[in-house]
Amino acid sequence: MQQKPLILVTNDDGVSAPGILHLSSIAKKFGDVYVIAPDKPQSGMGHAITINATLRIQKTNYHAGVIEEYSCTGTPVDCVKMAVNKLLPRKPDIVLSGINHGSNSSINVIYSGTMSAAIEGSLEGTSAIGFSLSDYDINADFSATSSYIEKIIASVLKDELPKGVCLNVNFPKLKSDEISGLKVCRQAKANWVEDFKERKDPYGRSYYWLTGKFVNFEPDAKDTDEWALANGYVSVVPIMHDLTAHNYITHLKNTL
Repeated sequence: MQQKPLILVTNDDGVSAPGILHLSSIAKKFGDVYVIAPDKPQSGMGHAITINATLRIQKTNYHAGVIEEYSCTGTPVDCVKMAVNKLLPRKPDIVLSGINHGSNSSINVIYSGTMSAAIEGSLEGTSAIGFSLSDYDINADFSATSSYIEKIIASVLKDELPKGVCLNVNFPKLKSDEISGLKVCRQAKANWVEDFKERKDPYGRSYYWLTGKFVNFEPDAKDTDEWALANGYVSVVPIMHDLTAHNYITHLKNTL
């Protein structure tokens, strides 16, 4: 008898966040779901891991119909490492991260705890997908994402991703009948123009609050995730953890 797919679900918003509850409810249609996620929000943690503090896990009871679920005191990447090395009965067939409250398109993929969990899944040799919705509201409506998530999970389970590759999927903040479709594209060239606001505490000591605005440097490029989202599409970007600038190696060899 063929085993059901073993599916690991995690996120960076916390084990009880509405986004991960929605994702696990979809995932259980495809196999045996285990949820291991942070015990508190871990947004913007990137690929951080815990090395100077203890990690604790605790069984939780937020997700209906899953095999087991745990909260972890660590980062999203810690959750994947803990799941693969200690908690799961075998290696997962797929790692799903999200659904994040807020977009992880373009340069945001570098900072994202959601996407770092997916990347860690790919580092473990497993197909992995990160899902995000362009809505930061804790009461965001995730219903429009369901059919697309089902389609993408089914496709990846049938035709697993190449080793080292995972998918970054972002949804526009739209109703189902307003979404234009799904668009496979590349990461847009964009950046955050940052500013640290200096303020004073009651004792006159300075403290700083990070602010800034997001700038897309190629708003008219129709093959990017930012264009797709701005035009009502679900963006799907295949990404890799390999940061080597391969096209610069030959030049660098000739100049050093």
